[in-house]
Amino acid sequence: MSDPNGLHLDDLSLDELLRRRSVKWTHYPPDVIPAWVAEMDFPSAEPIRRAVSAAVERSDLGYPPFIEDSAFGEVVSGWADRTYGWQVDPESVTVLPDVVRGLQVAIQVLTEPGDGVVIQPPVYPPFFGVVKETGRTLVENPLVFRDGRFEVDFAGLDATLSRAKALILCNPHNPTGRAFSREELQAIAGLAARHDAFIIADEVHSALTMPGVPHTVFSTLGDEVAARTITVTAGSKAWNFGGLKCGYAVGGSQELAAKLRSLGHLMLGGASILGLTATEAAYTEGGPWIDEVVAYLDGNRRLLGNLLGKHLPEIVYAMPEATYLGWLDCRLLNLQPDPFTFFLDKAKVAFSAGPNFGSQGEGFVRFNFGTSRAIVTQIVERMAAAVDRART
Repeated sequence: MSDPNGLHLDDLSLDELLRRRSVKWTHYPPDVIPAWVAEMDFPSAEPIRRAVSAAVERSDLGYPPFIEDSAFGEVVSGWADRTYGWQVDPESVTVLPDVVRGLQVAIQVLTEPGDGVVIQPPVYPPFFGVVKETGRTLVENPLVFRDGRFEVDFAGLDATLSRAKALILCNPHNPTGRAFSREELQAIAGLAARHDAFIIADEVHSALTMPGVPHTVFSTLGDEVAARTITVTAGSKAWNFGGLKCGYAVGGSQELAAKLRSLGHLMLGGASILGLTATEAAYTEGGPWIDEVVAYLDGNRRLLGNLLGKHLPEIVYAMPEATYLGWLDCRLLNLQPDPFTFFLDKAKVAFSAGPNFGSQGEGFVRFNFGTSRAIVTQIVERMAAAVDRART
């Protein structure tokens, strides 16, 4: 593919990647290809490298500024408006270390101990823990697989919201890769209004929707919807700097924004100064990088489908509309003792184990294809060879 920004996305070397110190590349032995934790392998965006390097060069590694003393709220507001037509009051932005902390604080300001909080598995594993650790009651409304894609069970959501105070909405959805349509989100909003429930919208993958697939910010569905919504997100997932620690929450009304701010710095946790620097660079200068990466990921998701169809047609793969994550249904292969362990032991490939995303993930693995096409191909070929050996 053309590479106008000089990213050389096809040129990733396993030897070079193994020199990295992130958990993705250090958790397993070097003979295992890691395709698990959600970070991409691509070179960082040049504006982010430049901004972070300049901060290091001037020894600007101290405590981050208070948000009221920085331009961060204005940067977020400008990016949200340009990208999604989302009107964000800069003063409604609350800085956090990451999205998981955002989920925690949103639950604390919107609900009381013992209240029900709905999640829609299979879903990002921390959703389960953050509900329980805040003393709330976990209520599950699993997605349903229909006509080749995962969808919201609206009858189930109606029933579960009747005994809950809030819904954690993961959109785009991890691990299925759904980017829920505006119509689906409006239906969710209607049910939330009927049951007087709040929405905690995790939209951290919003910049990773595939070409032609729009992302609808939940809070843009109307003032009444925004007034019951806290959006939790970050630039770190799309621009790949999770280790720098910076996320934020946006209260959809002045009242919700005030509730977030009332928790104070010790509870909110704040972000690192390098995380703030990287996010500002991503939102102001990172557009060309994310455009090229998304175009490459579009090719990768299609390549993965073609490779699985050729080598492992028993695996059911619903092509994701967003993210760089493939949710693979391996149940027809009957791999023992389970697909994650089988592929780790027999193929030397590490995926994310399906059951970590809820009981609905039994027999599934999550495949991180945010890497080069050569590595994606090598992973599938290893998988197929291991299955062939097991059969013979």
